[in-house]
Amino acid sequence: MIGMNEPWLLLLLGSLMGVVLAALVVLFARIRQLPAELQQQSEQLRQRQEQLTRDLATFQQGSIRMGEELTALRLQLKRLEDKQLKLETQDPQALPYNQAARLVGMGASIEDLTQSCGLSKAEAELFVKLHGGRRG
Repeated sequence: MIGMNEPWLLLLLGSLMGVVLAALVVLFARIRQLPAELQQQSEQLRQRQEQLTRDLATFQQGSIRMGEELTALRLQLKRLEDKQLKLETQDPQALPYNQAARLVGMGASIEDLTQSCGLSKAEAELFVKLHGGRRG
């Protein structure tokens, strides 16, 4: 047992208990702060999740609108293609001219045009002048 003749030992034990008590106070204070910090972090995460949800909804709406626009453009292109085909085949008098324009684009001569399309020599020369520059 510790007697009165060893005061340094009592002082040492007292100091040690003071350090332990101070450490316990610091730990207790820190433990009391943890729930508030966790609550704050939880709130920040909730707000971030809400923002990401809003952003995702915006992106989805944009993708939907873009898809609708592409569908409308495809339909419009199809209608235009159909209309062009109809116009090309509708006028029987224009058919030799369309064929002549294609043949000139492929390098046909004036004689080729007069024989295959039934054009006069003047018409064939005109087609060569008009459409011959497209060759490349």
